[in-house]
Amino acid sequence: MKRISGLIIGIVLVGVMAGGWWFGDRYHQNLNQPLALDQTERFQLERGQGLRQVSKEFERRGWVEQAWMIELYGRRQGLAPRLQAGEYAVDAGATPRSLLHAMARGEVVQHRLTVPEGWTVAQALRALRQHPEIEGPAESVGVDNLLDALGLEELEHPEGWFLPDTYFFGSGTDALDVLRRAHRAMDATLHSAWDSRTEDHPVESPYELLILASIIERETGRGEERDRVAGVFVNRLRRGMLLQTDPTLLYVQEPGVQRLTRAELQRDHPYNTYTRTGLPPTPIALPGRAAIEAAAQPAETNDLFFVSRGDGTHHFSETYREHRQAVIRYQLGGDGSRYGIRNRQ
Repeated sequence: MKRISGLIIGIVLVGVMAGGWWFGDRYHQNLNQPLALDQTERFQLERGQGLRQVSKEFERRGWVEQAWMIELYGRRQGLAPRLQAGEYAVDAGATPRSLLHAMARGEVVQHRLTVPEGWTVAQALRALRQHPEIEGPAESVGVDNLLDALGLEELEHPEGWFLPDTYFFGSGTDALDVLRRAHRAMDATLHSAWDSRTEDHPVESPYELLILASIIERETGRGEERDRVAGVFVNRLRRGMLLQTDPTLLYVQEPGVQRLTRAELQRDHPYNTYTRTGLPPTPIALPGRAAIEAAAQPAETNDLFFVSRGDGTHHFSETYREHRQAVIRYQLGGDGSRYGIRNRQ
């Protein structure tokens, strides 16, 4: 009898071992076998979607045969609470194991938005609204209340406070999150430049440096001229001269206006650098890193004027007489008598 009982137990143990071997083989095969797809597909993991739902979706798409095995692995590995919402690129050759770990690491598809140097805040907001992978901002958010929406009430005006760059993000990213990143980048860039500014710099605060950088950004067509353009404005500020720069006036014109009339040049307002000394009250654009660095460390020259040659470069002058001659030479159709730094007809 004991012999029969031992035989039965042995048979059961062998069966259990065989079943365990079969289960282990199927388990690892399900985890490590490439998903059943021929080309890269996208998988959107929604907020609040759990491991069980993800596993069942794998099975529904025909990627795996046993969804419960995928769920079992995810829970044993502690991946369930770590899955991050977003859009994932699932390549042919990916396995359930590699895909779950990618989701736990948040390796979402990266989209991009480039904010060029010289854009205004209004243009950046428009680009954010038009980007298909960005959420918002709400239509109620505009230039006037953007700082409140971002929790930056300590700032007076949003212009200039977002660093031009290429920003990467996952699908469904909040537009305000992108702007917060751009602001942090600008704040760090600006204060680094402020700390390295030249001695006896005429601007009195990082914000004034930002305003100056925005003017340099809008006045410069060639990168190699930024520091020299900066030098002209810094020299004028030191002497208390009018900056006389068209972009400050154009900033408050209707969108699309590129030419200034004599009446507009004479109309006094805070942004008219032909009638008021010093800097305008706010930046006039989003300056890039190079313009900010040029504003902080301008070229050391005696230049007080520059005029466009018409090819993207400028002629720089130390005296008004030389400047007038350059205006006559490079600016057709006028003698430049109504302009100080730059003549436009």
